[in-house]
Amino acid sequence: MSQPVAPVEQQPAPPRPAAPRGVLRVGISVAAGQAAQGLWGNGILQNAIFLCMALQACENVRSACLVDVGADAAALPPQLEGQPLHGFDAVCERLDVLIELGAQVSAAQTEILKRRGTRLVSYCCGSEYVVAMEAVLFGRPLWAGGLFINQRYDAIWMVPQVAETNRGFFEVLRQRQAEVVPFVWDPLLLERRSAGLRAGGAYRPRRQAARLSVMEPNVDVVKFCLYPLLIAEQAYRCSPGLIGFIHVTNCERFAGSSQDFVALMNHLDLVRQHKAAFVGRFETPSFLSEMTDAVVSHQWGNPLNYLYLEVCWQGYPLIHNAELCRSLGYYYPGHDVRQGARVLQDALLAHDGWWQAYRERQRAIISRYRPHHPGLLRAYARLLDELMQRPLH
Repeated sequence: MSQPVAPVEQQPAPPRPAAPRGVLRVGISVAAGQAAQGLWGNGILQNAIFLCMALQACENVRSACLVDVGADAAALPPQLEGQPLHGFDAVCERLDVLIELGAQVSAAQTEILKRRGTRLVSYCCGSEYVVAMEAVLFGRPLWAGGLFINQRYDAIWMVPQVAETNRGFFEVLRQRQAEVVPFVWDPLLLERRSAGLRAGGAYRPRRQAARLSVMEPNVDVVKFCLYPLLIAEQAYRCSPGLIGFIHVTNCERFAGSSQDFVALMNHLDLVRQHKAAFVGRFETPSFLSEMTDAVVSHQWGNPLNYLYLEVCWQGYPLIHNAELCRSLGYYYPGHDVRQGARVLQDALLAHDGWWQAYRERQRAIISRYRPHHPGLLRAYARLLDELMQRPLH
């Protein structure tokens, strides 16, 4: 990350007055390297795109674009999935607000923005406290190039699923009070990627023993595969005829190099009876379409994420414990494996009897997160108005 630098020795320009309604020009930070990973390699890029779509629809916003804050933006495409994309130097003089989301704004860039009266917002959508804690406890270096914590934000916005665990981490280190903001998602990218798949990638009954999938990222304790596996195992012991196979993604490295993981897995009937495979990373749309009849999930401190919305939008049964979206899919509470197994069995028995109505119900529920939902737009318009009325920090 960028290092602090001394301010440029010159008289700062007077801050611009708060912009009137309908004329705000907003940027959202990304990094070109994220685009190189692809939309399904890093969810943060999708987050930036969806937020950009929402802001463009706000009544007090004239324009919103993605801004690459990296050092070399010379080869940037003009658009990313239909959203305008510019280098920092090209647009920094025209922005009223820059939202730091996909890439950190450096100290030097912060100084430029502040001299021009531009508001800077930290948009927090990751489990940063957990990542930092695990870096220290387990020797996973995060800041090999040095740590820069920006303390010149004009606001901190955080999505609701990270608030409980991370609020204090954000507020104390960044010296600003954090506000919970609406989570934004849209099926646009999912449907584009699924267009060439069978049935557009959506669920269809197979009337065979179910193919289960566990699709946790397995990079920290927040979303790990073990509890979904235990739920599937308990359901299999109770009703072996319901479950034909289970795939566990993002897990190939554990199966190949972790003796502890292998030892645990060898105590599962699903593994001993050759009904489980531990595979690598896949794009969600194609894996759902080709390999999945139901998804079993578990989270610990992140009760809302894109996977749940993608699975449910396409009509697949989702067995999950995410309390912020408990009306989606098939919900079980907390860490209750036996209840999760009962919910899984019930879902496998009942789902094909109402799969079309289920999909429509999921899409109606998910509409609250879409970029053009009236309540969501009112919330972001209010946040921007309040931001522009505050003195520049």
